[in-house]
Amino acid sequence: MNTRGSTLPLAALAAVTGALALMFLYAPTEGLQGEVQRIFYIHVPAAWISFLAFFVVAVASVLLLSKRDLRYDRIAAAAAEAGLVFTTIMMTTGPIWGRRVWGVWWVWDARLTSSLVLWLIYVGYLLFRTTTPPGQRRARLSAVIGIVGAVNVPVVYFSVFWWRTLHPLPTVLNPEGQLLPAEMRVTLYLSLLAFLLVFASFVVLRLRIEDTRVRLTALEEALRA
Repeated sequence: MNTRGSTLPLAALAAVTGALALMFLYAPTEGLQGEVQRIFYIHVPAAWISFLAFFVVAVASVLLLSKRDLRYDRIAAAAAEAGLVFTTIMMTTGPIWGRRVWGVWWVWDARLTSSLVLWLIYVGYLLFRTTTPPGQRRARLSAVIGIVGAVNVPVVYFSVFWWRTLHPLPTVLNPEGQLLPAEMRVTLYLSLLAFLLVFASFVVLRLRIEDTRVRLTALEEALRA
């Protein structure tokens, strides 16, 4: 029995529960923004995990193109699905937070626009996969799309440094040093760990489903032969 597969979701659930407790019971209320600032503990980890997911897509895509092994295609697809989920969380929580702080739901500034482009690229990636017959051709073309999408990740991150935007500079990975009090950092890091475990659980589950599908397809072909 594979205990890792059953333990990972439980660890994710425990981390999510702990993170939610810290968000509402431990982290202090921010003086200027008030309670709405607690979205920070969801918005920022979701953004970081989406970047991680698309980095996994890029690495798996490069390996697919070099080794022609469809296992890497399945890894890229699973990571892309998870990345799209976390990017959607980021794109949803951002406007809710921004509406209270900026007074508008959306502005076409560099950070928001580049994030939307990233989301659209991976929506296109997954749509292409669902409308194209499986095989080496789909895997190769998907890999190209995945790599192009990942190239946009540093554009999203550095957009607040390269252009003038409403979006604030990072408060954690800031060149001038750490800007968060200790209680907020602890809450943020536990939330990040929780999101990371959720991401890992999702990818492992998707890979298991895909591996099962591949084995069943091979069995059906063997029975027909």
